[in-house]
Amino acid sequence: MSAPALVIGLGNPDRGDDAVGLHVARQVAALGMPGVAVMEAEGDTLALLDRWAGATRVLVVDAAMMRAAVMPTQPGSAEMGSAEMGSAAMGSAEPGRIHRLDPSLGPLPRDLALGSTHAFGLADAVELARTLGLLPRRMAIYAIEAGGFDPGAALSPAVAAAAADATALIVAELREGLADA
Repeated sequence: MSAPALVIGLGNPDRGDDAVGLHVARQVAALGMPGVAVMEAEGDTLALLDRWAGATRVLVVDAAMMRAAVMPTQPGSAEMGSAEMGSAAMGSAEPGRIHRLDPSLGPLPRDLALGSTHAFGLADAVELARTLGLLPRRMAIYAIEAGGFDPGAALSPAVAAAAADATALIVAELREGLADA
């Protein structure tokens, strides 16, 4: 990995809102930010360990289906509504809600990818990397709540709006990180 920062978009382009990570990755890539590499991953989340090797900052974007009972309660985590950035009202699963999680603060919620089409989920890959000492030093996960994973469907309107919001959040985080480097 030659770039100090890496954005990885996860998803399946043929499964509705599951494609949101790919959409965000493409939006970030289109900006051509110096010092930022962008990758898309459509299947094997275990391969993430190799993809992020050597990167100093890693931002991963994925679709998630979370119910109120399994919302992230990780200390220091944040959640933002698609339209009302900065909202902290937890409790209801809402398509388009963006969750920012920091794996350095502790284990991720096991149900982070509940409803995802990944066999080995993102939370599993992160925890394996932690166990093996391969977790990037600075990492954030942007989990965007999905409305559906129907085959052949496009992104739902709420998740499409959240993709633009997540892109803005990621770009701001990257700019801040590159300025600190």
